[in-house]
Amino acid sequence: MFAVAYVLGLLLSAFALAFLLPIGCSLVMGDTLWPKFLLAAALTAGCGLTLAAATVRLKRELRARDGFLLVTLGWLLLSAAAAVPLRLALPALSFSGAYFEAMSGLTTTGSTVLIGIDALPPSLNFWRHSLEWFGGLAIIVMALAVLPLLGVGGMQLYKGQAPGAAKEERLTPRITETARALWLVYALITAAGIVSLRICGMSWFDALCHAFSAVGLGGFSTHDMSIGYFHSPAIELTLVALMLVASLNFARHFIALKRLSLDTYQVDPECRAIFVMLAVSVIGIALLLTWHGVYPGFMTALRHSAFNVVSQATTSGLTTQDYQRWPAFAPYWMLFLSCIVCSSGSTGGGIKMFRTLLLGRQAERELKLLVHPAAMAPVRIGGRPIPDSVGHAVLAFIFLYFMTVVCFTFALLLSGLDFDSALAASVASINNTAHGFGPPGGVQNLHALTPLQTWLCTAAMLLGRLEIFSVIVLFTPAYWRK
Repeated sequence: MFAVAYVLGLLLSAFALAFLLPIGCSLVMGDTLWPKFLLAAALTAGCGLTLAAATVRLKRELRARDGFLLVTLGWLLLSAAAAVPLRLALPALSFSGAYFEAMSGLTTTGSTVLIGIDALPPSLNFWRHSLEWFGGLAIIVMALAVLPLLGVGGMQLYKGQAPGAAKEERLTPRITETARALWLVYALITAAGIVSLRICGMSWFDALCHAFSAVGLGGFSTHDMSIGYFHSPAIELTLVALMLVASLNFARHFIALKRLSLDTYQVDPECRAIFVMLAVSVIGIALLLTWHGVYPGFMTALRHSAFNVVSQATTSGLTTQDYQRWPAFAPYWMLFLSCIVCSSGSTGGGIKMFRTLLLGRQAERELKLLVHPAAMAPVRIGGRPIPDSVGHAVLAFIFLYFMTVVCFTFALLLSGLDFDSALAASVASINNTAHGFGPPGGVQNLHALTPLQTWLCTAAMLLGRLEIFSVIVLFTPAYWRK
């Protein structure tokens, strides 16, 4: 415990440096908020250094089981630190709302409790988007370097000793080198996104913020109307490309960049499944919208379907239309897609496509064994056999995932939400996507939630982002036994 506290102290101290970004933005944009960010940085650094100094004599080499406590407490503490400037700059915002907003950013969920976003000080808007960018990078490193060591929900496939194609995704032998490699790819994609959005007509400020949001697959925007504010097909197409790239395994991006070849995507079963499912969904919903006369022609319906379906499916949450006014099938199908579309090792949330494919292969094997009980039928993905231990871990994860959705849905029902809103809020929060719910016009914004409902959604975001197991294991007696 004390060893974990020491690392948390160092983590908080390092996070204080992140406040330099909004301080610089405040000075450049002249919004006078820099003293509040400076105070937040001082408080964060002070708490972190105090915690590290108090536990430095008790530090030791961290064990694998310490990782569960570290990632959970790390996200909780960093969210608290990130909420400080929000609370200082917006006195009318409650602590519950500020903490929700910070957690939504760091988990790249993108739901917001703020209204009048267009009128927010630029540095505060920039801080919200920076949280999504930092959170996205942390998620990738956690998925490809930390969770495999902890064996969470089938992610042990990415350990160095894993068979088959996963060996390629063991980027480097050390976590620090892996983090550095992923940071490089992440930064290059973000830079390309910023330049592309500027060319398409966004201001440098909007381009920076929305590139952070798209690459982190978060739904924050600098405008209440989200991407609908710009009315630009070029901007929408650029963001679709960024969201698609961010929904794929970043290890694949690193390998493609290292080899200067796209072959790694062609052999990736997740990549193929993601693009097929998205293509079918985009065209299908465009046809549905045309049939119901929501838009005057198929091409207009296809434009709006493409952006909003990709955004919701990849757990981004940026919007161009109030899709709550579409036929009911569309928003619920998009919510379903957010559960399964994103690849493991991406900045997206949900069950992930790898686990979905594995469950499908296991179902095929069981059907085959019913007909041929003595047959040897190993589960294969991409032509590679998957160990039974990984399959069992994935089954356990899926069970906990759905039970978590059920528990939060009932909790939100008890708090006073109607069923549709409770289910949508629960699934969206656990999938870390900013899905609309409630009456038409309620897309993305959760400012009407009560404090209890806000905390329930905050807890769901944390559970979903940390792959459920990492949090729940802390509440088992076995974890605390020596």
